[in-house]
Amino acid sequence: MKNYFFTSESVTEGHPDKICDKISDKILDEALRQDFNSKMAVEATIKDDLIFIYGEATTKAKLDYERIALEVIRDIGYKEKYQVITKISKQSSEINKSVVKDRICAGDQGTMFGYATNETKELMPLPILVANKLAKRLSDVRKNDEDTPLLPDGKTQVTVEYENDVPKRIDTIIISSQHKKGYPQELLKEYILENVINKTVDMNLIDKNTKILINTSGSFTLGGSFTDSGTTGRKIMVDTYGGMARNGGGALSSKDPSKVDRSASYYARYVAKNIVANDLASRCEIGISYAIGYEKPISMFIDTFNTNKVSLEDIYRYVNENFDFSVDNIIKELDLLRPIYYELASYGHFGRNDLDLSWEKLKK
Repeated sequence: MKNYFFTSESVTEGHPDKICDKISDKILDEALRQDFNSKMAVEATIKDDLIFIYGEATTKAKLDYERIALEVIRDIGYKEKYQVITKISKQSSEINKSVVKDRICAGDQGTMFGYATNETKELMPLPILVANKLAKRLSDVRKNDEDTPLLPDGKTQVTVEYENDVPKRIDTIIISSQHKKGYPQELLKEYILENVINKTVDMNLIDKNTKILINTSGSFTLGGSFTDSGTTGRKIMVDTYGGMARNGGGALSSKDPSKVDRSASYYARYVAKNIVANDLASRCEIGISYAIGYEKPISMFIDTFNTNKVSLEDIYRYVNENFDFSVDNIIKELDLLRPIYYELASYGHFGRNDLDLSWEKLKK
């Protein structure tokens, strides 16, 4: 179809799933800060006042899991007391031997996807880009306004009308934000409209028929882990392209770069973005697959959705001559053994102009 509506959702850092993503990536950052050879896959689950941290960690780093988790909780803005339980083991020696060789090899099998489109300057799909920006703005306003009625938990959703595959207008914006008790709903709606939506969304995309829906359930004073449970890796559409592109199903958060769910997803985005930025296609999706212990991909495909400006053969040639999908190269070229992941754990891993991300840069 050329004409359609498309919707993407995002969540704030105070959403229970994102709390867990941030705990996992804070742990990863601390491990890499002390030992860049750390092999990590430590996840979290939260419910009520209980945080369960579990997974595999092969590292020389000394990690205080409870302290890290509670620091994340406080940084997000929750003040309740939490209990932390941990269950951590080392990475399987069989997997470790297959991954750590002269050159780092894939720490898992699977398929990863990267995507880019020229419909925004960030080369991202408009629905998820706006949804993520609205979610981040909710948190920024909450943290910077001493008199804010907003509390940490929240969701956003954006529906865009496309005409001839090009964004024409925003049809619907939905925001649900946790708020302080006793704050009138009408005042809350005015506050969010003025301080969040109007400061984030391009008003040229808004028209008289755009629907703006705020806290459609009414009062939202109870939130976070006390009204919902959370687990690392349950918001992969929020982390990537909002459903506009395929997704291999692997989570990004918690994993060190030897896990291709993370590193290959970044590199696939990097290559797809360069293809679109160099005007070889208006849209591009790249899919790559790996096997545990293998250095290079098992397969790769490129889909331009019939928007390519040159032949697909030329695009494949461009990719093969300029990019190296081996795991060791990805880690080195994108400089992934740095403690950069905590800030990525909410508001998307791609199209972020507020962070200095190597996979968002253009290759010379």
